[in-house]
Amino acid sequence: MEGEMSEKLLSKAVGTEGDVIGLKDKIWNESKKLWVVAGPAIFTRFSTFGVNVISQAFIGQIGSTELAAYALVFTVFIRFANGIQLGMSSALETLCGQAYGAKQHHMLGIYLQRSWIILIVGAIFLVPVFVFTAPILKALGQEEVIAQVAGTIALWFIPAMFSFVVSFSCQMFLQAQSKNMIIGYLAAFTLAIHIFLSWLLTVKYKLGIPGVMVSTILAYWIPNIGQLMFVMCGGCRETWKGFSTLAFKDLWPLIKLSLSSGVMLCLELWYNTVLVLLTAHMKNAEVEIDALSICLNINGWELMISLGFLAAASVRVSNELGRGSARAAKFSIVMTVITSFAIGFVLFLLFLFLRGSLAYIFTTSREVAQAVAGLSPLLACSLLLNSVQPVLSGVAVGAGWQSIVAYVNIACYYLLGIPIGVVLGYVFNMQVKGVWIGMLFGVFVQTVVLVIITYRTDWDKQVSLAQKRTNKWFVADVEEPNPNGQDV
Repeated sequence: MEGEMSEKLLSKAVGTEGDVIGLKDKIWNESKKLWVVAGPAIFTRFSTFGVNVISQAFIGQIGSTELAAYALVFTVFIRFANGIQLGMSSALETLCGQAYGAKQHHMLGIYLQRSWIILIVGAIFLVPVFVFTAPILKALGQEEVIAQVAGTIALWFIPAMFSFVVSFSCQMFLQAQSKNMIIGYLAAFTLAIHIFLSWLLTVKYKLGIPGVMVSTILAYWIPNIGQLMFVMCGGCRETWKGFSTLAFKDLWPLIKLSLSSGVMLCLELWYNTVLVLLTAHMKNAEVEIDALSICLNINGWELMISLGFLAAASVRVSNELGRGSARAAKFSIVMTVITSFAIGFVLFLLFLFLRGSLAYIFTTSREVAQAVAGLSPLLACSLLLNSVQPVLSGVAVGAGWQSIVAYVNIACYYLLGIPIGVVLGYVFNMQVKGVWIGMLFGVFVQTVVLVIITYRTDWDKQVSLAQKRTNKWFVADVEEPNPNGQDV
């Protein structure tokens, strides 16, 4: 199905404009545009995800209980907050991408400020979740000791949670303009600082959890300061015109789009959270959670590549729809899917044969490493699916289909994947393997559905919808001529 869809879309996108040489030129030009966004986005996500892996590695050296507690907080609560804020900021990705393609450059700065307002309010509402982490985990049936340690770690994550407001919104803003290389530089610098501080505070000065978390908080905020300086100090002269009262105007349409975007991404990110929670109720829960968290970390590394292509797909599709080119939008979809799938297939083969050997990076426990080895085939399948599904989600964000994909996610993940996983894991006593198989099935069905939706979409209609959206929310810039060429 994957190859057939790519072939048909490719033929439609290319049309009859040229011969083989013309097609090669198209592929080369689109690949350059794709990697201008995907390359820095992948590197940035690797570095950002690396901050979490480094934190978890140093926490793991403190003790297995601390590792399990950190895994619960990060996988459950940080994913919860991350999903809401990343999802809501993806509305900015749609609007900025289409506005930039339509050459409404000054609107990007206004959208950015509106997003800040919405995300800050959302972050304030999330604070109680972190304050009451320990009783929440106890109510969900977690062990007393793990819940108490998790409650302490969660309080440290509150400043980090507020950093997502700046981080996600600025990333969307810069990616829409293909100016996200600066984010990659900042992420690399932060990663080096985090490694040094974590070693200094944890290994040398023996500060334990506080030492790791202080370094983690700084690692989240340092790149944000750099991004804000770049945006406001001349790096985006066309799209940042300074603070404006227009940021408080027409907030409701953006709130609605942000909420639908938030629901769409939350349903995806929380899927793995359910997997961890279900695992916590099984026999030998601490080993199972440790093994699963290691697998999810490895899976997360590969997912960073796919999320880079998600960003590229979103930017390329939204830019081309805003520019008014349905054919270019379809061609960019095909190129992004093929490129991401090829990388995912290589990684699928690689991790299928590595099995549990990578577990010793995260733990010294032989029991945990053996559990990871048993989960390796499922991990490899997850890596393969990750190479396609996020890219199609990026297409949805670029086109503004967040609400449609939210319904698809509910059906595939929560009506199919989780129930099947519960039956296999508990009724058939397959433990964590059964739960993961069920959830993989949900991801597979969701991917097939998104392939069908993407293939059957009328992209000329999507161009029309994008133009209506950008014109509806357009506010004339007093310093520039309006779209019709007449001075305001």
